[in-house]
Amino acid sequence: MRKFGTHGPVNPEQHYIVARTEELAEFIKRVKEGRYVVIFAPRQTGKTTFFQRAVAALTAEDLTYFPIQLNFEIYVDCSRSEFYDFLTKQICKEIEHVFQRRGAELSEALKQFLNNARITNHLSMIEFFEQIQGFLKDGGHWQKVVLIIDEFDGIPTSALRGFLHAFRHTYITHTTLQCPYSLGIIGVKSIAQLDYDRSVSPFNIHDDFALPNFTFDQVQELLEQYTGETGQAFSPEVIESIHRQTGGQPFLVNRLAQILTEEMDIPKTEALTMTHFSEAHIQLLDENNTNLTHLTTNIRRNPRFESFLMRILLSEEGVPFNLRNELINELAMYGVLTRGTDRMCKIANPIYLHCILQAFKPVVNGLERDYFPEDTDGFQYLTTTGQIQMERLLDNFRDFIARAGFRILQVPETPQEFIGQHLLFAYLDQFVTGVNGAMYMEVPTGRGRMDLLILHNEKKYIVETKIWRSERLYTEGKRQLAAYLSAEGVTEGYYVVFDHRATPEPRTETEAIDGLTIRSYVIPVVQERPSGENLG
Repeated sequence: MRKFGTHGPVNPEQHYIVARTEELAEFIKRVKEGRYVVIFAPRQTGKTTFFQRAVAALTAEDLTYFPIQLNFEIYVDCSRSEFYDFLTKQICKEIEHVFQRRGAELSEALKQFLNNARITNHLSMIEFFEQIQGFLKDGGHWQKVVLIIDEFDGIPTSALRGFLHAFRHTYITHTTLQCPYSLGIIGVKSIAQLDYDRSVSPFNIHDDFALPNFTFDQVQELLEQYTGETGQAFSPEVIESIHRQTGGQPFLVNRLAQILTEEMDIPKTEALTMTHFSEAHIQLLDENNTNLTHLTTNIRRNPRFESFLMRILLSEEGVPFNLRNELINELAMYGVLTRGTDRMCKIANPIYLHCILQAFKPVVNGLERDYFPEDTDGFQYLTTTGQIQMERLLDNFRDFIARAGFRILQVPETPQEFIGQHLLFAYLDQFVTGVNGAMYMEVPTGRGRMDLLILHNEKKYIVETKIWRSERLYTEGKRQLAAYLSAEGVTEGYYVVFDHRATPEPRTETEAIDGLTIRSYVIPVVQERPSGENLG
């Protein structure tokens, strides 16, 4: 039986796999046109798998294409001379492997040429490929070399510019026996980002190729392959939740499916429900898998990232998605940011949003013991039937902020503009964990809006948070929440707005909107400690 793959490239013999039919057809079309194609995308988005399948599909339908596949990851610490020396050997081996896979024999002349070949710089590399083309004839037809380079970021800095200049020269010369005929470069960084001396890129002849995350239909296609083999179905709500929580990010989609189908010991006769999904979601968020570890490492690379990301999350105005901005460009390269339909920055998916908040949340904020009144705990906010008394729980949070007063200014490493959201997230996270529930972010995220969805005893509770901007936006936010509740099939929702004005107007009100109950809070946030008070 096949499995969901999360370690390296996947293949249809061992793994469930998304066909990406349209993307493959577009890539093959560009190869046949002799294009030089570059794809750069965050790690674990399926780039290597895609190119391997594209090459296999291309050569299966037309043997006039001769694929040479290289990987530059091993060159990361090499000198320029070491790079070209080993590159010679790698290319020669790949040429021999192509002949072997096709059951063909190398001519004696080609064998001798490969044995004596030596590439020492980008000039001798041009000459090498020109000579190789002379050996690649199938009957009366010349074979066309398709050179695919994976992990291109590993190329030594000292070799980069000459290497790119060499292929630019080949492309613009464009002889009938151009070699390589087509080139595919795969990496995390774009060509512009790799151009270390900040001059105009020597490789301005390439096509950028976008490999997007999985669509909802592709996630459904992937999961239905498993159902077809095992008979175990995913409920429609689970399929939708997997896509929404992951944003279609290939690793996260496969990892959630892997947990559900392999690690939770759910009988194959039992359909996978939202209760199962919540358990898998908690496991994913709690583990140190490579994807989430890379995310955390990357967002801590620059001390400016925290306030910038929080501004993207919580600013009503939003932040335009502009790749010419250094911070946006770098966070997009890491897969943290993406372009929203409104052309604004948004966090790539709710799972990343949750991890970002966890990463920047202080381990101890110094106020945990004050969350609940003395001699009480979270279980007192459950009914006798195990339902969460959300109104009481949020009333207590409102009172906690008032009790804490200026002490919220003591919370370490937290931008004061966002202290309210930080504390609400920490408060609810501690409560939900304590009563064995699940809390996760829901779309949409950004533009001043952060939706928290709590699932406990098979019931949903939705809390939306914002920062006060105006009376109009406050009222508009209620209607946004009502529309969201209706879409989720929930009849009650909670709206928490933090008021940072010098003269705040606290409110607590309950009203009916479109037949749904909205409980709203406007909670003042202290801006400075009273005169004479000592924070130490």
